[in-house]
Amino acid sequence: MPPADSAPAGTDRASLFFVGNATVLLTLGPFTVLTDPNFLHRGQRAYLGRGLTSKRLTEPALDVRDLPDIDVVVLSHMHGDHWDRVARRHLDRTTPVVTTPHAARRLQVRDGFRRAVGLATWETEVRTKDGWSLSVTALPGRHAPGPAHRILPPVMGSLLELTEPGTGAVVLRIYITGDTLLYDGVREISARHPDIDTCVVHLGGTTLPGGLMVTMDGRQGAELVEVVRPRQVVPVHYEDYTVFRSGLDDFRREVDDRGLTDLVTYVAPGATVDLVTREERGAGGASTPVVDLTEGQSSSRLSG
Repeated sequence: MPPADSAPAGTDRASLFFVGNATVLLTLGPFTVLTDPNFLHRGQRAYLGRGLTSKRLTEPALDVRDLPDIDVVVLSHMHGDHWDRVARRHLDRTTPVVTTPHAARRLQVRDGFRRAVGLATWETEVRTKDGWSLSVTALPGRHAPGPAHRILPPVMGSLLELTEPGTGAVVLRIYITGDTLLYDGVREISARHPDIDTCVVHLGGTTLPGGLMVTMDGRQGAELVEVVRPRQVVPVHYEDYTVFRSGLDDFRREVDDRGLTDLVTYVAPGATVDLVTREERGAGGASTPVVDLTEGQSSSRLSG
């Protein structure tokens, strides 16, 4: 767990701690959420299926054994750079995991995570704690263009909505893209959910042998920001593995050229960023926090 004194003031309500790759720790009211747990070390290889591996180029900012208690893991899909052998070995198998039906079956049968839940697109899982509610809705995602998407694991985006006690008001909406490309399904997300506060964008331009790109590069990532128009953007998943071909600078140039710079919060692994809630914005809070990059229950199912 990041030391308490390393986080900026105000992060007890809503914050994001960047571990590396697509792995972040979200503090959302009373909930602690872990996304796409990847704790391999530099030089270790992630298994991507069909004999393909990729070497990690970076260190995670947190050891898996130093994690706080996790209320729920949100997993976009079953790939070795999103759910690795370290996570499988060390995470508490009683931890709820919200993911795709494909990944949930693997987690339950192979890995012993009996509380893994697989959501169809637009389906929602709701958790409650201390009077607060946190819903996770599966959003469209596509990991490869055209028919090629059938050879890769199904992927989902996720919409996290935090609802406060008493009023039932949604105080924060977070869209985590997962390893998707920009396609018509993303535009449907924008139509259904035009009021997104923070978008955590998976980038990297992941390119498989033969030149097939299967995650957004800098250009597609910037286009997604134009489509979704969140109030805050946090880029992740861009320079951690050898299969990544589009670094963070590609995304930075694209958002600068499109006049989107003020929407983006760049956060280094090991740093924490505040997520500004609706209440704080209404009180005059900044729409995009500034981050010092030198800083190192119950459950129910609903149909969407």
